[in-house]
Amino acid sequence: MGMNTQGRPTTPGAVSPATEGRTFTGHRGLDHEEPLIFEAGSLSKSGVDLPEPKPVASRLNGLERQGPIGLPGLTEPEAMRHYVRLSQRNYAIDTGLYPLGSCTMKHNPRLNEKMARLPGFSDIHPLQPQQTVQGALQLMEMLAAYLLELTGMKAVALSPKAGAHGELCGMLAIKAAHEAAGSKRDVVLVPDSAHGTNPATAAFMGYSVRSIPAREDGTVSVEAVRAALGPDVAAIMLTNPNTCGLFEPEVVEIAKAVHEAGAYFYCDGANFNAIVGKVRPGELGVDAMHINLHKTFSTPHGGGGPGAGPVVLSEALAKYAPVPFIVRDGDTLRLVEDAADAEGQGKTPFGRLTAFHGQMGMFVRALTYMMSHGADGMRQASEDAVLAANYVRVGLRDLFSQPFGDKPCMHEVLFDDKFLKDTGVTTLDFAKAMIDEGYHPMTVYFPLVVHGAMLVEPTESESKESLDLFIATLRDLAEAAKRGDIERFKQAPRFAPRRRLDETKAAREPKLRWRPEAVQKEAAE
Repeated sequence: MGMNTQGRPTTPGAVSPATEGRTFTGHRGLDHEEPLIFEAGSLSKSGVDLPEPKPVASRLNGLERQGPIGLPGLTEPEAMRHYVRLSQRNYAIDTGLYPLGSCTMKHNPRLNEKMARLPGFSDIHPLQPQQTVQGALQLMEMLAAYLLELTGMKAVALSPKAGAHGELCGMLAIKAAHEAAGSKRDVVLVPDSAHGTNPATAAFMGYSVRSIPAREDGTVSVEAVRAALGPDVAAIMLTNPNTCGLFEPEVVEIAKAVHEAGAYFYCDGANFNAIVGKVRPGELGVDAMHINLHKTFSTPHGGGGPGAGPVVLSEALAKYAPVPFIVRDGDTLRLVEDAADAEGQGKTPFGRLTAFHGQMGMFVRALTYMMSHGADGMRQASEDAVLAANYVRVGLRDLFSQPFGDKPCMHEVLFDDKFLKDTGVTTLDFAKAMIDEGYHPMTVYFPLVVHGAMLVEPTESESKESLDLFIATLRDLAEAAKRGDIERFKQAPRFAPRRRLDETKAAREPKLRWRPEAVQKEAAE
């Protein structure tokens, strides 16, 4: 009897599968084992029937392929089944609660999808003449107006494609403002609890990063900021609410100190979902902030994206917003596409950030969410997100440990691994055991200022019943760890399509190309 690449016996009946805790096929009921498409396919199969092409003279100048392309061939039913089975392995917000902290994985209303598929939004092209897409430009103008109203800012750049791209946009505007003033500054202040993209963006632009430590309560003090300020500081990049799930209580004083030093205040808007309709960042002294439409305004997130990260700018930075931007000439809307045209509008843009104008499908979805909720609905969503996080906090506080004490949080609650001390269970073990219970793990080991961090963001999308089951599940896991049921954690996940992987080896020795097993053996010899 042999074993194939999935660890299944190749000789039927050679060993009773039940004796080894598995089935002959590798399937478990309707949970089918699925090989790689290269293993399932062969060159002798095809889901299409095309005539042989007529011979043509080669234009590749000796660079023609010398061997078979090696793509897997499948019949149409096989191809369909393969991808449907893969899709069934996805964990998504449509299948269950997605507690990733700092990611705001909220429900994507189907109304958004219906609107995004309307003719005039779904079938337009960015190179069409502008007079043929007036409706799309009107939608972009309206979305921009909503974002400015919600943030209290003066200008918005819609083109950034996601959060980190938005950070780059905002920081480029800040850099342009300093250059216009003849100020040479090369340092950016970044709190230790910031999103990792903040220092990465600053470093990418050539700035030196100066860290600001967090206080014992997880927030940033204005004294620490003042101590780090100087004539070399261009900006501070502060997340508020911060990555510890807390609102920065001295944010106004921090903004004032930064401005007095001639620097600008960049706010990471990834956690805007906690304060929409409650606080306008512009009134806190923020000069630039990106807004993740795929977090705050319910457009698809991650693999279901693409994302969108519009950037709002204060009056001090508004003139430096990149092209393109929308202007109105009477009843006609148009995009200002070049610097010369922008100067006629009183602007001096730092340049162009993307080839085109942003993510149109995401603009439609986000505006649909805003219009269907209204001002009161968006405010309630923020309130409910904060309520949900605090409901989880209170439901777990007698078993879980909190690094900054048992006090109200914003839209996400942060735990650490102290409650697992002496159990032999690590944060990673706990996260893997959640997979067996049917949950995607929360964000772990982040923020870095907390040892063994577990950051939970349930969002306003979840019902009380959903939160109750989630809380009960985490309580059961915590109690199992405390009573010494170590195997439940060290062997997890036991019920996932694949068991626990050697993540360190995978990172150090990635296999980026599939090769037939025989070829691998020959290479080893």
